[in-house]
Amino acid sequence: MSEQVLVVPASCFYKLGGFNGFSSDWQRYGPVLLDPNHLQFLPRDQAEYDPTYKQLIPYVVLCHAGRLFHYRRVGGSEKRLTARRSIGLGGHINPCDCQSGNDPYRAGLLRELAEEADLPSYEEAILGILNDDRTLVGRVHVGIVHLLTLSEPRVLLREPTLAAGGFASVEELRRHASDFESWSQFLLEAWPSLCRSSTPGVGVYSANNSASSTPSPSTPSIARSST
Repeated sequence: MSEQVLVVPASCFYKLGGFNGFSSDWQRYGPVLLDPNHLQFLPRDQAEYDPTYKQLIPYVVLCHAGRLFHYRRVGGSEKRLTARRSIGLGGHINPCDCQSGNDPYRAGLLRELAEEADLPSYEEAILGILNDDRTLVGRVHVGIVHLLTLSEPRVLLREPTLAAGGFASVEELRRHASDFESWSQFLLEAWPSLCRSSTPGVGVYSANNSASSTPSPSTPSIARSST
């Protein structure tokens, strides 16, 4: 049986105003994208080629003292991103993340993070939304950007498909932007304005820098496809 992944109808995204790039307007997009009434699981081999759905991907950026963690993908299930550099960790949300009454999105985020890296303590903020309809892989995904501000610059990558990790200044990473996947390029381009407009910390920050609770599903019943 094909891996099942969490999706939201693409129409939910486009009705709010589609874009290619990064949007810090979490308050606009977040509650709709994570509304349990909109979520379901589909076989991944179907979802990867069906642009009427978007797979929800937590995209976790690690920061310490203004420097961002980056790495290179050297393999993995998403062949279209192999050999590209990235500043985001994370992956697909699966049915196993619904166990024990968990919020599946939050549980999946923490599971993916634990599988990919060993981290020190951190503070967390949600920065916004990523979308890129210009590519086949981007057309069927939407990213939710989480910023983890680490207590120390220590990241141990656990996934063998993630290599050459380290911290660098945003300025240095922007000089090599063409080496990065499109979502990372969007974030690197937006980073200076993000630093001017928001202060990372615990909680969720909208474009106007006001904190709120995370609008996430509360033990939703999510439909699953058996195909």
